[in-house]
Amino acid sequence: MRYQLLGPTGLRVSDLFLGAMSFASPAEARKMIDLYADAGGNVIDTASAYGDSEEILGDLLRERRDQFVLATKYTLTRDARDPNAGGSHRKNLTLSLEASLRRLRTDYVDLFWVHMWDECTPIEETMRALDDAVRAGKVLYVGASNLPAWLVSRANTLAEWRDWTPFAGIQVPYSLLKRDIERELLPMAEALGLSVAIYGALAGGVLSGKFLSPGGVSTRIDPASLTARDHRAARAVQDVAGELGVTASQVAIAWTRGRSRAVHPIIGSRTAEQLQDNLAAIDVTLPAEAMDRLDSAVEFDLGYPTTDFSGPRPWLFGERGR
Repeated sequence: MRYQLLGPTGLRVSDLFLGAMSFASPAEARKMIDLYADAGGNVIDTASAYGDSEEILGDLLRERRDQFVLATKYTLTRDARDPNAGGSHRKNLTLSLEASLRRLRTDYVDLFWVHMWDECTPIEETMRALDDAVRAGKVLYVGASNLPAWLVSRANTLAEWRDWTPFAGIQVPYSLLKRDIERELLPMAEALGLSVAIYGALAGGVLSGKFLSPGGVSTRIDPASLTARDHRAARAVQDVAGELGVTASQVAIAWTRGRSRAVHPIIGSRTAEQLQDNLAAIDVTLPAEAMDRLDSAVEFDLGYPTTDFSGPRPWLFGERGR
């Protein structure tokens, strides 16, 4: 496993992150953490809204907490009956963080994500509250999950002006079937030097190829809901995997890493066996021809204004210009 710096910080994070949302049991979770650590992984990502994930991690990491970069999130409601139990405001941040620290059995979180955009709370309030948590030593770094690019840019500009802690990374969905971040979020992250933690690289299992054969698939996705585009992408991934002698899951994960050096796939497996297969994606480098075939397997339009910035533009720079 190789390591990169977390955004503009000095913190070393592994190329692959371990997602803790889908832990099936404490026993299986222990196997997965051991397997991940043996492979050189050092980032474990959870959230206050991920069921008993934080409690499981708190117990399993008790003797080796400091060797991991432990990440959790807040914003989603803690109590549906309380209007202030959710959101990115200071009150929910404070109470959510304290609850997460208790469940994780630690006195600090390495990376604290804002879980999603709360349009009712001014970003100034959120950034100042996050900075207070950093200055108190309860949080070391902060990140933005599922926030618009313009909001992350504004937040980090405010942080720069006011000497607050800026976002070091973003967490977003990304796969061959869901490339929306290429329009603004990914270019923004690359321009600002932010790390990009991505989830959903297998598109709910579609790109693993398990829907290509009929019969007996136990999943949250109804196979009947899959479109021709979904099947076309899955077949393209399967074809490349067969040619390279690797699994379809490994190709799907490797594709995301091949699109940008900033990308860190979050491997959210349910079993140690699945995790072992997904971890092997770190050794898969897709040839340029394979990347092109996968890119062209399913239609994707970057849309306006990105398409207006590509290709020759004599009306802007003249006939001999760029």
